[in-house]
Amino acid sequence: MLLDLLKEKKCFKLICGAGNEDLTEVEKLVALYSKAGCNFFDVSANPEVVAAAKRGLKRAGIFEDRYLCCSVGIKDDPHVNKVEINPDTCILCGVCTKECPQSAIFQSIKSFEINKARCIGCSKCLRSCPTGSIVLQSEQKDFREILTPVIAQGIDCIEFHISGKEDVNEKWEELNSLFDGVLSICISRSEFGDKELIKRVSDLLKSRKPYTTIIQADGAPMSGGKDDYRTTLQTVATAELFQKADLPAYIILSGGTNSKSTELAKLCAVDISGVGIGSFARKIVREYTDRADFFENEEVFYKALETAKNLVDISLGNLK
Repeated sequence: MLLDLLKEKKCFKLICGAGNEDLTEVEKLVALYSKAGCNFFDVSANPEVVAAAKRGLKRAGIFEDRYLCCSVGIKDDPHVNKVEINPDTCILCGVCTKECPQSAIFQSIKSFEINKARCIGCSKCLRSCPTGSIVLQSEQKDFREILTPVIAQGIDCIEFHISGKEDVNEKWEELNSLFDGVLSICISRSEFGDKELIKRVSDLLKSRKPYTTIIQADGAPMSGGKDDYRTTLQTVATAELFQKADLPAYIILSGGTNSKSTELAKLCAVDISGVGIGSFARKIVREYTDRADFFENEEVFYKALETAKNLVDISLGNLK
């Protein structure tokens, strides 16, 4: 069971991206990382995406101790945003295409366009645009509408992304009424003071049985492109706050995570149950997963598997 995995501190979570609806990429990532020893997969709350993830597990041929989580967010949460480009002000400089970690921006005949299925709302293109031609649009949908079909497919966890000052209690109550499995709270200290951060999570946990909830300490959301200690520092510091608060929930790292994350947590004596890695985990295998012959070419798949397994083994090794 997922809760046993968390209790035993053996959780490696691959974050495919809450906004990532590229079915082919999700299937490849889940198949690859499942083979590599990953046991927890975070995907978009979309029936087609969940089906793609299940196809990935089938390809890997491993179902025991493999768990699926679907992510949802409130309005303006970066994880549920998509970008748009204004063709009237775009100067076709191409800077955005170089910054996009998902290869979601492409040039058509007269403009640059967004592959919405691949866009994860990370805002890197927006911050790099010299003319301000890129804007974010919230893609939030009704929880009951999007979650009912994915719950029916069979998932093990729902993750609730919290950002901004909006009251989340009503949405949290709705999640609890819809789903009786494990819930995860993904929250970053970037928009909250430390006391408010702890209070928000403590209030949400009051409606949950002890240790049926995950706190995902989101240090710097969607920032894990580099593999150094500085990049992952904030997530370890955020996890330490929750550890000191002694809340009845399991803590995992995310946001700026990489191969150094669990090592730094161990060095800092921060007690965690696992790690969720997204941007970095996808980046290190992208040269392979972007290939059309990924599944058919054994050499390509093996090289990707070697890379992915190294990340999983390093990460889990520091949890022991």
